[in-house]
Amino acid sequence: MHPFSRKPSETVSALGEEKLIEHIRRWLGPVSPPAPLGIGDDCAVLAPSARTQAVTVDPVIYGRHFDDAVPPRAVGAKLLKRNLSDLAAMGAAPVAAVLALTLDPAVRTKWLEHFYRGLAACARAHRLHIIGGDVAQCSGTLAASLTLIGRATARRMLLRTGARAGDHIYVTGALGGSLLGKHYRFTPRLAEGAWLATRPEVRSMMDLSDGIAKDLRALTPAGARPELIAAAIPISAAAKKMAQADKRPPLAHALGDGEDYELLFTVAAKAGLSAFEKSWRSRFKKIPITRIGRFVPSRAPVAPGAIDLSAYHGYEHLTA
Repeated sequence: MHPFSRKPSETVSALGEEKLIEHIRRWLGPVSPPAPLGIGDDCAVLAPSARTQAVTVDPVIYGRHFDDAVPPRAVGAKLLKRNLSDLAAMGAAPVAAVLALTLDPAVRTKWLEHFYRGLAACARAHRLHIIGGDVAQCSGTLAASLTLIGRATARRMLLRTGARAGDHIYVTGALGGSLLGKHYRFTPRLAEGAWLATRPEVRSMMDLSDGIAKDLRALTPAGARPELIAAAIPISAAAKKMAQADKRPPLAHALGDGEDYELLFTVAAKAGLSAFEKSWRSRFKKIPITRIGRFVPSRAPVAPGAIDLSAYHGYEHLTA
């Protein structure tokens, strides 16, 4: 559905801000509690937490993160799931969210309704509340930015820092080809991230949003470099399909397409990998993990089959 309309009666301009907020309350339903715990005051009130808390924010922007081919319900779900994936990368669980909406007055009311209903369905599935937000006008724009509050599920949250030279590099799922649908049809690895946070041999973690060729730099310890083995990279069927169409190698798609929303994590060099992988398989039978390489000292000789990561790149923000 195209989100804009030339018929004023079909757009949010026919409602105005106050009536639109009333509609938003109705569209969200029970995932938006009454004030002071939800929409209605200048701020929503949250109960204090006994566990460490985490806060993340991500947007969806028309023309950048979605287009007319993505159903508005899926856009609402994607907005929340992008943020849920960030919490998964820390081993955290969601609590509540606020949403800032920026829109042209010509946005279709029906499009926005489906967007909020998709957001609400995703929030119900993950047992969190949408507790507030804001609406602003901007010509030619349709964007939503969601701030998500979470809390630790274990004694620690996993960070991007913590890996050391010699540590093993793992990834969940398969990589690449997200433009064929995975960029909005994905499941945040919340249960998997929470489990990994309980494992002492896991040293660092992040989610894959910009492509492993770029994202891996954030986990790389000082004095080391990642050594990935090409044959070990789990390449998705979508990446292979895209490679057939554009004649780029499937590996290039797996390393650089982005929006995989899988977990990239490191395991201590001296860990018992067989026991660790067996424990994973017994807990998560449908989600594979793959050991794709390790961190080696910067001056170590290049291993046979290692990927030259300088030949690949992920999504770079703020480029022309």
